[in-house]
Amino acid sequence: MTEQSPAMRVLEAALPHVPFDGWSDATLKAALTDSGIDPALGAALFPRGPLDLALAYHRKGDACMVARLADMDLGSLRFRDRIAAAVMARLDLVEDKELVRRGTTFFALPHNAAEGGKAIWGTADAIWTALGDTSDDLNWYSKRATLSAVYSATVLFWLGDDSPGQQNTREFLDRRIENVMQFEKLKAGLQANPLTRALLAGPMKLLSGIRAPHRPDDLPGTMKDPL
Repeated sequence: MTEQSPAMRVLEAALPHVPFDGWSDATLKAALTDSGIDPALGAALFPRGPLDLALAYHRKGDACMVARLADMDLGSLRFRDRIAAAVMARLDLVEDKELVRRGTTFFALPHNAAEGGKAIWGTADAIWTALGDTSDDLNWYSKRATLSAVYSATVLFWLGDDSPGQQNTREFLDRRIENVMQFEKLKAGLQANPLTRALLAGPMKLLSGIRAPHRPDDLPGTMKDPL
């Protein structure tokens, strides 16, 4: 059995406390005590305290989702159904909805909202990457922005869903994806119209220079995920 990293030990020890104390200093302190990790090491692993702890939990979920998607046979599905399967795979991995509910409240705080938005974007990026997206232009951003909105709305619905097998959530997600598909059809129709295409020629030329970010992960001083 592979030995858990110190950060993973702290995170695992924190989970039973989150439903009662939220993603808080109290939870982190209790997790350090329960895991036997020295507080000084804990401060180094989670320099921003509960914020880094909550983000570590979210990233762990993303990583597990990517692993699950790699084992799933999605090739026979329509692309919209692959997206839906990926989102539901991410939600199905959650062992206790209260962990996410507490996280939603935590990231709704003004000083945590930016990091919460980045976390959702990271999930959308992980899904698109796992499904083989190769876009390198404006579409790279628009795909992730759209999926981030769909995912966020679905999570909020899912938190209150007690239907068998989360069927209501699956239907809600399908409707949100259908809304996106209708918008894409409208956009394609506008782009096919000669008059609209002429009017958008200038802005589209400017936007054509946008490229997806490329950042080497082996730069000196780059912090790796502590998990």
